[in-house]
Amino acid sequence: MNGHRSRPQFVERTVWCGLGYLAISLSVVPLALGTADTLPSAMPNFQIVILAHRDKLMKVDSDKEAIDLFVSAIGPSLQLEDVARTLTAKSISPKLSKDLLVPEVTQAAQQLIGDLAAWHLATIVQQTTKDKHHHGVPAELLGSSTRREWLALQGRTTWLKSMTDLAQALPTQENSATDQGDATNTKLIALSEQAGRLEVEALQATYQDWDRLRGWKDQVRLLRGQVRLCGTWQWVIHNHQQHHLEQKLSLLFPPPGADRASLPGLVETIVLGDNVYLRWEIDGRVQEDSLQFVKDGQRLEGTFVNSQGGWGSISGKRTASCKG
Repeated sequence: MNGHRSRPQFVERTVWCGLGYLAISLSVVPLALGTADTLPSAMPNFQIVILAHRDKLMKVDSDKEAIDLFVSAIGPSLQLEDVARTLTAKSISPKLSKDLLVPEVTQAAQQLIGDLAAWHLATIVQQTTKDKHHHGVPAELLGSSTRREWLALQGRTTWLKSMTDLAQALPTQENSATDQGDATNTKLIALSEQAGRLEVEALQATYQDWDRLRGWKDQVRLLRGQVRLCGTWQWVIHNHQQHHLEQKLSLLFPPPGADRASLPGLVETIVLGDNVYLRWEIDGRVQEDSLQFVKDGQRLEGTFVNSQGGWGSISGKRTASCKG
């Protein structure tokens, strides 16, 4: 491969037939990661879900209540049945729980319930101010101090400030009776604007947390693939373009979460079962490697194509196990 002694040269984007294996599902825990592994057919209607469960959303004030509501009703309503089943699965070992990202999924489910509760609160305030029922928007809508504290934790990085501003603007039973005329209208307008900001931010957070949960299996696959690929490999690259030149190089694939600077140019890694896809980009040049694990994962065999017209075979042998 021309002028490149430390990493593969680079390739034009082509369709890798191995991507057809996207239908392969995780099989380690059938209950948690079942064989039916399809994306939702359509975006859920969050407002209908909120309306159906509004009474319970108005009362949630703890992580346990949030998870119970998610598992029993909200999760299935939002096409997240697999997530709900995983959160209720029994006898999952600590290691498997970590591999399946259960702590992260649990947190995302809690935050999603918080998002929906905040969205519902904003909607109530919006509707009440629209009907000019200022006295019908008491601060008591926020519920107990325990509920307010729990909501604040769920919105700590998204809609917390908007909810705090709205809570401060909501009239108490004592001062709402003294509001009259223009003062009431002014407060209604300000209250509606604050509720509108909270509604928009809670809506955005809802979509983000739902998407995190929807993509949970893909994230588990990605991490498993990185774990399997992690280690030091000796590669032999046979380039048919360069008079069948063979090049040897050593590649260190780091563990998940580690700094990937040891592999400059690697921009995409997909591992599905025994199939491995790598995409490299450097200085406008692109290369794609299509490989398969063989010999109990100790070797990689496959081909490459690059944007300079190069193509050929790659044979990889693991020379050191994963460190990190």
